[in-house]
Amino acid sequence: MSDSAPALEAVALGKRYGHKWGLQDCSIRLPVGRVAALVGPNGSGKSTLLRMAAGITTPSAGEIRVFGHSPQDQTVEVLRQIGYLDQERPLYRPFRVQEMLKFGRRLNPNWDDVLARGYLTDLEISSDAKISNLSVGQQAQVALTMCLAKRPALLLLDEPVAALDPVAREGLMHVLLRSVVDDHTTVLLSSHAISDLATICDYVIILSRARVHVADDLDYVLASHRLLLGSREQLPDIPPGVIVISTTHSERETALLVRVEVPIADPSWRVVEPTLEEIVLAYLREQQPKTPVLGQPLSGDLGGDAQ
Repeated sequence: MSDSAPALEAVALGKRYGHKWGLQDCSIRLPVGRVAALVGPNGSGKSTLLRMAAGITTPSAGEIRVFGHSPQDQTVEVLRQIGYLDQERPLYRPFRVQEMLKFGRRLNPNWDDVLARGYLTDLEISSDAKISNLSVGQQAQVALTMCLAKRPALLLLDEPVAALDPVAREGLMHVLLRSVVDDHTTVLLSSHAISDLATICDYVIILSRARVHVADDLDYVLASHRLLLGSREQLPDIPPGVIVISTTHSERETALLVRVEVPIADPSWRVVEPTLEEIVLAYLREQQPKTPVLGQPLSGDLGGDAQ
């Protein structure tokens, strides 16, 4: 593993399913030590990207590297660095929790049994409990604990909080944050729960219609976007130095979600700082994105077809 290599790097990455691209021309660079939110609608390519990063599927075009190495090479060095949690959270339902831990210990030479049992104790999940008797939230917590006990340098999570109630989501996020703080784990986390992501992530990747729209630091994404609110009857001129991402209308007002290059001083507009959710939704409204991808050179080929 190269110390200077990003945790995850994709260059013109693509995956084709028959005549349809699940991901196309995707280029991203995730620095080491970041917690990245991977957001987009169903069918946007999130799972496709995560599965290629985990070495489960092979790219149809381009390349993907984890710490400078190809996960598709199936080298022991690469795969030991990766923890992957599928959205189905596969567990052997007839097993007891302690049998799942034993299974994980046999398969992973870096397995940390003390850590795994400590997490489960904190979560009040008995090692004697049968997987099939656990709640959906508890099963998700066991599956995440299995990933973390592997001590991965890169953790790939596909919709880990899907179908969980607020209490279960909070417990799972608590376990995740402990690993990030204690082990400096790099995380790529896909989810529809944008409000949850905003509290733990410091990097954002937005996918829609198989293409990357944004890939950059969360602080920069928030700072470089604004909501402009103006009268619908007498809409002011669009200020110079902005790129309109999305336009919505109410009965009296027009709202533009824009990317800004310079501060907006036009008093005709009311300028509001958008939330991450508002920014994400604005990009996802665009059926055919025309804006440059954040975090990439303007001359670069960044985009992607997603599933």
